Amino acid sequence: MNLWGLDFKIWLIIAQVAGYVLSKFIGIKVISELGRGRGRLFFLIGLILAAETALFFFALLPVRWKLLCLFFNGLPLGMIWGIVFSYLEGRRFSEILGAGLSVSFIVSSGAVKSVGKWVMDSLGYSEFWMPFVSGLIFLPFLLIFGIMLEQIPPPTQEDEMLRSPRRAMTRHERRQFISTFAAGILTLVLFYVGLTAYRDFRDNFAVELWTALGYGDAPSIFTLAELPIALIVLVALGLTMFIRDNRRAFLFYHWIILGSAGLIGISTLLFQAHLLPPAAWMIAVGLGLYTAYVPFNCILFDRMLAAFKIAGNAGFMIYVADAFGYLGSVFVLLYKNFGQADLSWLQFFIYASYGLAIFGLALATLSLFYFRSKFLTLQSDNAPVTQPVVGAGLV
Repeated sequence: MNLWGLDFKIWLIIAQVAGYVLSKFIGIKVISELGRGRGRLFFLIGLILAAETALFFFALLPVRWKLLCLFFNGLPLGMIWGIVFSYLEGRRFSEILGAGLSVSFIVSSGAVKSVGKWVMDSLGYSEFWMPFVSGLIFLPFLLIFGIMLEQIPPPTQEDEMLRSPRRAMTRHERRQFISTFAAGILTLVLFYVGLTAYRDFRDNFAVELWTALGYGDAPSIFTLAELPIALIVLVALGLTMFIRDNRRAFLFYHWIILGSAGLIGISTLLFQAHLLPPAAWMIAVGLGLYTAYVPFNCILFDRMLAAFKIAGNAGFMIYVADAFGYLGSVFVLLYKNFGQADLSWLQFFIYASYGLAIFGLALATLSLFYFRSKFLTLQSDNAPVTQPVVGAGLV
């Protein structure tokens, strides 16, 4: 299908991502000021129901109105991650909790495609009803596990001593945080923009990529290819909880990110040299992608707050990075369709892999040197842990 001279799927993705982008910018304020009361659970469920309602109208309304429906689907969904992670941050075990949570979007990325294809092929629903029906299938699980999330006790005094207290941040505190770490945050966010665009492209066009690689008749490949990635990411990042020194852990994540960028570039080079089979290449670049992507979504900024003894919440920085990350995703889609229209999806993905590898290695190296220098120049013993002013103490 085409609309206004462009693939209709591209319009749908842009509409949904536009909702995400707006949601992330709103979330910089909303998530950073989110309290720990029971209102979180009702907020979570309400947003999901709003997103599901948008999918219902997506199935019913005429073609041009479907774009608006996906915009309003993305708008509430952009808040979900920050709400869920607010239950988990600031704990001794945040790494394993955050890595486990992140595994959900690695596996679900493939699993939901398998379910969606099953809904169309076996249950007979059209591609327009498929998103709504798929959402209904997963809705009971959201309600059950949302209630279970609410039963998690708050961080203990020991958690707060080891990871710094977590609380809502005022506008002044947010601005002070950004200004204190401006150069380092810029390099991290720029790399995350590339990661998000790359991840979204791989996710949104997984069907086209796997078909070009010869797996078009195997819908189970969407899930099976993500399982080893999820397992390795869970184990590798979960083990970092044993690094008790927050400064060392924060810098160690930089080395993980550097290795991930290198893996994407080297595996792509081997694939083009016919030394790596197509499926192994997709798994390798997926592993490199998510090993770098997952820390940005939870544990990287959680450790940053702890390392600098900042009383705040990681959701603030997660949403700053996400807001610009999804803008990058829209830009890549438009560039592919208007600037590189003659390239196949697969060829564009190969070039994007090389670009991300080079881009990531440079930016992660700059960030590593910046924060290492920051640790060396800051005074080490004078600031109380609860003081929101940045740049006074090291763990």
